[in-house]
Amino acid sequence: MSDVRRVTTGAPWEDAFGYSRAVELPNGLVLVSGCTSIVDGQIAGGGPYEQTVNAFNVAFAALEQLGLGRQHVVRTRMYITHARDVDDVGRAHKELFDAVRPAASMIIVSGLVDPSLVVEVEVEAFRGEEPA
Repeated sequence: MSDVRRVTTGAPWEDAFGYSRAVELPNGLVLVSGCTSIVDGQIAGGGPYEQTVNAFNVAFAALEQLGLGRQHVVRTRMYITHARDVDDVGRAHKELFDAVRPAASMIIVSGLVDPSLVVEVEVEAFRGEEPA
């Protein structure tokens, strides 16, 4: 699997749990691990909208290391801890992806790794051929 590219960001859980922030497969599919609103070891942004934007920005930074942007995103998953946050998380997703329109799922879960986190996101992107 030498032609698989891996991106690490130095987040403490990457080494502790043995994973990469993003992995690009030879066929151009890029899988970005779950991202939360943890920036420099601290939770950034308090509410669900802010946490969603911050979490997607973590994913975008990983994509940028592979030379990709949000226009390459083909699927998103949003894991939220409360149904009351659907509208705020959805609003953030629309603002970030309205022009891209990836396939998307929003799933309510019982909790995340830190109780102050209310959203975690996953992103899949595809490096297709550039239009002529």
